[in-house]
Amino acid sequence: MECGNRLVLAPMVRVGTLPFRLLAAQYGADITYGEEIIDHKLIKCERRLNEDIGSIDFVEKGTHNVVFRTCHEEKNRVVFQMGTSNAERALTAAQIVCKDVAAVDINMGCPKSFSISGGMGAALLTRPELIHDILTILKRNLDIPVTCKIRLLKSSQETVELAQQIEKTGVAALAVHGRRIADRPRDPAKWNEIADVVAALSIPVIANGDVFGYDDFQRIKVATGASSVMVARGALWNASVFSPEGKVPWEDVKIEYIRKSILWDNDIKSTKHTLKEMIMHHSCLELPEGKAVIKSETLADLAKLYGEEKYYQFVRGNRLLLKGSCEAREPEAAALKPPFLEMHLILAAITARNLEPALNWASTNGDKLEQNGSDLELKLHRLQFLEILQKESRDKALKYARTYLAPFACDHMAESQKLMACLLWIGSVDCYK
Repeated sequence: MECGNRLVLAPMVRVGTLPFRLLAAQYGADITYGEEIIDHKLIKCERRLNEDIGSIDFVEKGTHNVVFRTCHEEKNRVVFQMGTSNAERALTAAQIVCKDVAAVDINMGCPKSFSISGGMGAALLTRPELIHDILTILKRNLDIPVTCKIRLLKSSQETVELAQQIEKTGVAALAVHGRRIADRPRDPAKWNEIADVVAALSIPVIANGDVFGYDDFQRIKVATGASSVMVARGALWNASVFSPEGKVPWEDVKIEYIRKSILWDNDIKSTKHTLKEMIMHHSCLELPEGKAVIKSETLADLAKLYGEEKYYQFVRGNRLLLKGSCEAREPEAAALKPPFLEMHLILAAITARNLEPALNWASTNGDKLEQNGSDLELKLHRLQFLEILQKESRDKALKYARTYLAPFACDHMAESQKLMACLLWIGSVDCYK
């Protein structure tokens, strides 16, 4: 996982579950941190493949309690954040999940009493020897990057000295929240002190604090010198903060979050907590919507509240098919199970901005698509071309076009000309929609 020049979703308790991570990625987040999981809790878990929804679950042994849920589509960008106060225990926990995530991060910034009382989170900031032991044992024994997230210490010099010690352990990146332990969210983040850390280190520093709009990404980069930026509340209130095209209405983001929560069978308490945080920022929990969310007891209740009943029933019905319900035992229905599961995974990948599975499917079924007069394969290649052009470079986009779009040029000349015009105008205007 590359940590430089990235837009990053911050770890947020009860918020950073799979649906919200995929939502942030859909709008442009390059790296998505999961909510902090305590090492003691993960050690009690076993890994299970959830074939019903296509996820990988880490479930508390002897229960159905899902402690951490991920999926293949986010493997290259999801960071598992751990709370720990013991090096050996941290390694044991990390080895359980390391094959299914892009990196492991140690939380050294949480100021909450439950973390500090257990010697975790911000309590580690005063124990540099323990920090060294934890990060070193992880770095030596894991094949994926190790990172950590800290807060500012009492003085900028102390923060820099600790950051330099952390860098020596070999971590891939360091996230710095520009507030001290005693600071509250309303207190301005100290970007100047993050800048001191950036100037002292050679590894990527991920700047965190007071980023609420897309323009703030550039502002904090200029102010701190950091190449990567992490967002917490700004993303919670509207996950489209990551979009270079600007925020979409928060009501639309809210509905998309609900749909993803239904699709991935998210925990109802987590879903309600996230919705309440959105509503409290944009509206009021005392209004009818807020009261209805509070009263909701299931995802079905939320689907009804927000007019997503048909979507909920569609997802539920397909799950019954996959689980081998009475209908699925019929030969005709049973035959539908493999292709439906394939479509489910493809759609899940698309929502996570990963077009590869869809492109592979379209290529394999190209003859059938052509027979039905469908230009789906061209549309998918067009989207991939634009994604490469916006996220990477003109040269890579041109190479992609020559390989995958050229075969369609004769029959779709006007479309091809529009796409090639994007190579000239990218960066000046929104060249194609």
